[in-house]
Amino acid sequence: MDVTTTSVLLVDDDPMVRNGLRMVLRADPGIVVVGEAGNGRQAVDQARELRPDVVLMDLQMPVMDGVAATRELRGLPDAPAVLVLTTFHLDTYILDALGAGASGYLLKDIPPTEIARAVQMAAAGESVFSSSVTRSLVQRVASPATDPKIEAARAALAALTEREREVAAAVAAGKSNAAIASEMFMSEATVKTHVSRILTKTRSQNRVQIALTVYRASGVR
Repeated sequence: MDVTTTSVLLVDDDPMVRNGLRMVLRADPGIVVVGEAGNGRQAVDQARELRPDVVLMDLQMPVMDGVAATRELRGLPDAPAVLVLTTFHLDTYILDALGAGASGYLLKDIPPTEIARAVQMAAAGESVFSSSVTRSLVQRVASPATDPKIEAARAALAALTEREREVAAAVAAGKSNAAIASEMFMSEATVKTHVSRILTKTRSQNRVQIALTVYRASGVR
């Protein structure tokens, strides 16, 4: 397989949906669909065998749902990026999926041409969301019942350098490494170093969890 090719595992309990996704992704020469699964347990088993770069994950499935599968997948050695693709646009689903380690959250009304782009972004370590999955949904994680999480997030950000906090804020705003480098007059390699340090200091698995930390620290109710 060409080193520039992104391998994808499709996970959805509807064979027609998987077939449609396979046709959409095959139109992109930089993507290869290496397997399919009809539930979360099959997804984890297939990922162990096939080692895909990205798992395109539904949420509501039998045997094991997408959130539980995402959590297991992200715990694997050389864990794949997990990109949720679902019909559910509810705070609880979004936050549960992101908390489990998903790199992005897409709704199934996304234009087919955007799916391949989203897969490539996830493979590159970027976070990606449907336009209707807005920042306000993520900010609503902060509620009176989650005050300890707010304080923990503030403590995590306080441990960062001033520059790292600036980069974390830019990541939370959905900016790519290239965009951050341009705005802050740094090389992309320097941005990647900052992001790596932020991930370690905030104990985040990916850029989405950095964003969650930034949003929680804002204390928005």
